[in-house]
Amino acid sequence: MYWTLELASKLEDAPWPATKDELIDYAVRSGAPLEVLENLQEIEDEGDVYESIEDIWPDYPSKDDFLWNDDEY
Repeated sequence: MYWTLELASKLEDAPWPATKDELIDYAVRSGAPLEVLENLQEIEDEGDVYESIEDIWPDYPSKDDFLWNDDEY
């Protein structure tokens, strides 16, 4: 399983919190790339509910990680 920023961003608008099956369903309906579906299928399913993409990919950058000042624009 590998995640990239581009792949993980396909799940930003998913209906969080969500189970693995709900995320797979969302990825299919939203037309996410095959790699996203493969990564979701590789998650060990113990009935966990995921609160956000950070629960799946802990290295996902938060908005605080970007050096963008909204006040300038």
